[in-house]
Amino acid sequence: MGSLKPSMRSRAANPAGAITANGTVHEDGILSDKLKLFKTDNFDADNYVQLKCQSMNEKEIRQLCTHLLELKKASAEEMRKSVYANYSAFIRTSKEISDLEGELLSIRNLLSTQAALIHGLAEGVNVDSLSNSSGISSIQDSPVFEDCELSDLEKWSLELPDVLDVLLAERRVDETLSALDEGEHVAADAQQKGSLSPTALASLQNAISDCRSRLAEQLAEAAHQPSTRGAELRAAISALKRLGDGPRAHTLLLNAHHQRLQYNMQSLRPSSTSYGGAYTAALSQLVFSAIAQAANDCVSVFGEESAYASELVLWASKLTEDFALLVKRHALASSAAAGGLRAAAECVQIALGHCSLLEAQGMALCPVLLKLFRPSVEQALDANLKRIEESTAALAAADDWVLTNSPATNRPFSRASNISGGGIAFQLKLSSSAQRFNSMVQEFFEDVAPLLSMQLGGPTLDGLAQVFDSYVSLLIKALPASDDEDGSLEVSGHKIVRIAETEDQQIALLGNAAALADELLPRAALKLAPLQTSGKEDPRKRSSERQNRLPEQRDWRRRLQRSVDRLRDNFCRQHALDLIFTDDGDAQLSAEKYIEIDATKDGSSWHQDAFPSPIFQELYAKLNRLTYLATEMLPGRDRVITLLLMRLTETIIIWLSDDQNFWEDIEDGPKPLGPLALQQFVLDMEFVIQFASQGRYLSRHMHQVIKDIILRAMNAFANTGVDPNSVLPEDDWFVDVAQESILKLSGRSRNINGDREPNSPTASVSAQSMSSVRSHGSS
Repeated sequence: MGSLKPSMRSRAANPAGAITANGTVHEDGILSDKLKLFKTDNFDADNYVQLKCQSMNEKEIRQLCTHLLELKKASAEEMRKSVYANYSAFIRTSKEISDLEGELLSIRNLLSTQAALIHGLAEGVNVDSLSNSSGISSIQDSPVFEDCELSDLEKWSLELPDVLDVLLAERRVDETLSALDEGEHVAADAQQKGSLSPTALASLQNAISDCRSRLAEQLAEAAHQPSTRGAELRAAISALKRLGDGPRAHTLLLNAHHQRLQYNMQSLRPSSTSYGGAYTAALSQLVFSAIAQAANDCVSVFGEESAYASELVLWASKLTEDFALLVKRHALASSAAAGGLRAAAECVQIALGHCSLLEAQGMALCPVLLKLFRPSVEQALDANLKRIEESTAALAAADDWVLTNSPATNRPFSRASNISGGGIAFQLKLSSSAQRFNSMVQEFFEDVAPLLSMQLGGPTLDGLAQVFDSYVSLLIKALPASDDEDGSLEVSGHKIVRIAETEDQQIALLGNAAALADELLPRAALKLAPLQTSGKEDPRKRSSERQNRLPEQRDWRRRLQRSVDRLRDNFCRQHALDLIFTDDGDAQLSAEKYIEIDATKDGSSWHQDAFPSPIFQELYAKLNRLTYLATEMLPGRDRVITLLLMRLTETIIIWLSDDQNFWEDIEDGPKPLGPLALQQFVLDMEFVIQFASQGRYLSRHMHQVIKDIILRAMNAFANTGVDPNSVLPEDDWFVDVAQESILKLSGRSRNINGDREPNSPTASVSAQSMSSVRSHGSS
């Protein structure tokens, strides 16, 4: 068995051995002799196995298989050693073979060319050179193509790479493109007709593809050069597009313009002392000029293709965003933080002016700028409004609340006159703090007006309404012993305000608020909706915008009026409390004042001396005094005066209507309401109706409340079991007594014959209302 399994080392040293019929191996043969049988062309493996294994038993067959496997391993090892020993020679030989194939191909082509020349000379035809002034002549026009066979076309295909190399080296782009187009045409025609061999055709196509790649790189490199611009840049991009690489060409064009812009911006360095508007103007001119030039070049080279147009818009938008960030960082940020609204508005206007020029080229980039500039402008708006609020509060601490004319309010206003039928011109008067508030608001609107395109009208009006409400809170705080129930005085809680001690000073407070809310602020707000615009704008668009602003303006004015109403309500509440309560806190308007009348007076004496209660006499006197002061201080402001008088009267009447203690004593008190008390109460209410009617500040609401109060008092008296109509005089009696009282208190005399004033607006109405109250009470 040992002789059957020789080691690899022994076989390598003595590679002898033959396979006997019984499967034994002899070591005296070399390895090549052993394998010779297997290398023959007619070796049949199946036949070999049958011959060798036919007389063998299982053990011998196993030994044969083992020996064959060892031969296989020895053969693989011998092959590996041979490869390692001859590897360098193998590489050198392979290279020499490749070079030899190239030389043979060149020789073949030269022979073909020579044969073609000889054939042409034999036919007496002058063969033109395949390289004309552009390097290549058209093969279709060549007599050689018509008359020659395959060799002429192959000659042209072999010369084409050299011609292309020369054209590329000399940077003759147009001629190179023409040569490539001609080569592609010839290659396509040869492939269709089979006029070139597969090898020659592949060589031609490879040469064309390689030239295209090198030309594309050459053009891309040229586009990257900062010195390439204008017509040269467009020519390079156009050539690259002709090569079929349009997307790359478009990107290179945009990158070239962006690179040029970055180079130009290197000389633009903002400083802390530089003017923000100047920096914005210089930067915007560079940026938007670059975008405009890029757009022109894109249209010139690529036309109106949507794919390229979309990329251009995205590129321009990104460039605009970068520009906006630079402007915000170097110009807007400082202006906005310091409240420099005018400087911020100027920067925005400059940028929008340059940007809007691109709209003629179909690029609307202004919305991008507006979106990015808006936070900075809103910050400047808030800072300006805060400055107005703080400045006005500082002046309110030293305001003497004396109304004077101001240069800012010297524009005459007109109101219709009932006397002349024409108009009466008057000037608004304001105290010092209100004049400062108005002047700052006027300047504020002048600064905001150029920013209408940013749609800041709403935030501007809202912010100004808040500032005005804060100023009204200061005016409310200036009222003696004022108490703002809605808690909105927190904004002015830490601010010192000079108290308006006298009635004329208190009327000045109301005059300030009313003049600002009714006239001055709305007039200033018109700058946000100018009626005069350039003739270039579409009138329909201008009308639509104005209509859209009208509801906003109306809501804003109503908001201002609510602030004025808040001041008026506090004014009236304070004066009403002064009338109703004494300095000691005793109520002058109480049920006891009426109930005790029946105990202290008899009917005949009371009817002879019938007169309104003292509190209503004081109310009438205060209203007359306020009317005189307001007319002198607020000329032409009849509506303001009327609303003040109406609200003060309503405050007293509504307080009486809602006083639960008063009505509990009247309806459920220990002492019932007597006949004289009921008559006195009805006389007081009629007195209010009469002087409010004559003063033309009797509102429907107040008239209805008075009727309800009288009816409630009559019902309370009816609960005693007595019909109130049986103790009440006629309605005319109450009207006569009320008007007589008004004449006495006002120092006037009754008209001749004792008739009522013919101009009394609601004398007949009051009589009718009394009759209606009586009818309800009796029913």
